[in-house]
Amino acid sequence: HLSQLHMVFLHFEHEFPDQEFPLAHIQSQLLTAFKSHEPRPSKLQRDVSAALTRIGWDHTFEFVTREGLSLDMAQPEAMTA
Repeated sequence: HLSQLHMVFLHFEHEFPDQEFPLAHIQSQLLTAFKSHEPRPSKLQRDVSAALTRIGWDHTFEFVTREGLSLDMAQPEAMTA
């Protein structure tokens, strides 16, 4: 799947910053495919988010980064996840 290849692209970019990803010419398609998948948070994720809110940890639930990664809980302004 194209969405899975986006994850390979991110890994490749991180591990081999001086090399060009072989499928770089379709990277925008990979990202679009990856972002098209809706997150499916578990009950445990929702429960943890609610508990963190109760103790005062203000956060965004299912925050999506510019790379298309979905973080369960994040404080984007503080760059904390």
